[in-house]
Amino acid sequence: MFLVKKLESLQHEEYVDISPLVILCTLDIVCETVMGASIGAQKGENLEYVSAVHNLGNFFNQRTVRPWLWLDCLFSLSSTGRGYDKDLHILHSFTEKVIREKKEERKNKPLRKEEAAEDDFKSKKRLALMDLLLDLHLNEQQLTENDIREEVDTFMFEGHDTTAMGIAFALYCIGLYPEVQEKIHEELDTIFGEDCERHVTMDDARNMKYLECTLKESQRLYPSVPMIGRKLNEDIHYKNWIIPKGTTLHCNIYTLHRREDLYPKAEVFDPERFLPENSQNRHPYAYIPFSAGPRNCIGQKFALLEEKVVISNILRRFKVVSLDPSDRIHAKIEFTLRPAVPLRLKFSPR
Repeated sequence: MFLVKKLESLQHEEYVDISPLVILCTLDIVCETVMGASIGAQKGENLEYVSAVHNLGNFFNQRTVRPWLWLDCLFSLSSTGRGYDKDLHILHSFTEKVIREKKEERKNKPLRKEEAAEDDFKSKKRLALMDLLLDLHLNEQQLTENDIREEVDTFMFEGHDTTAMGIAFALYCIGLYPEVQEKIHEELDTIFGEDCERHVTMDDARNMKYLECTLKESQRLYPSVPMIGRKLNEDIHYKNWIIPKGTTLHCNIYTLHRREDLYPKAEVFDPERFLPENSQNRHPYAYIPFSAGPRNCIGQKFALLEEKVVISNILRRFKVVSLDPSDRIHAKIEFTLRPAVPLRLKFSPR
């Protein structure tokens, strides 16, 4: 993994700001799994596309907090709107190029669906999401090229930054609590022994029970998407008020996850909250880092799996120490929940 090699080269530095490194890593991962193409973000390749993906989130935030930009006519005339259109064109053009290339490959060499062994990521080539969508386009005529582009761009835009922040905050929390990190190291040693090179399999990931609890507790305190909106399709009676149909409500997940009636000593980082015996009586909507109901995040299983693979590969090789206490790490809400200051971590070989 390129990220691990990068951390090895930085282990003698005073500290590592982990967020930018993880963002590039997850962008590479989601591009390969969704588009079946390598962009080499961590190697400094395709900088125009990488920059466009990052900029679009910033443009979205700028438009959200500036009411005069809510009107399409004013937005299109503004510098923010012009920058948005430029980067959106870059994003669409790259995806369309990959679609054309993959369609041309299909003409020259029809793609066969391969049965991949469930417990091994590396034994056989797995199909990317775009390959599956192209099957629906070419063989079943259910999707247009524009449909495919929209689906792929949505996954690219939504799927890398949220997971990156989940990984970054999880590493910060792990580095802040040595007793938690020791338990994770013990679990990983039980699974992998002293082998730091073997690829993570599905069985390995399923056996990372304590690491999974740690990731969930990190998402409780630092949910990647801290707020979600819902438009009411019926009147809601709440206490002495009636909230009318058509109203858009926003649920503050960040605050919900810190309610003392749901999580005693809510500011304390305690992965054991998510052991089966400790969470079985918890209300199903008390923990919603991926939203809930029919419009919840369809990529949540993939995100958890990705976090397990990335973090386990790092912790099999390193011990991590967080250099700043939690009261100095202020979070800010942009497109995702982000640290307002660098997450300063120190990595040392195990």
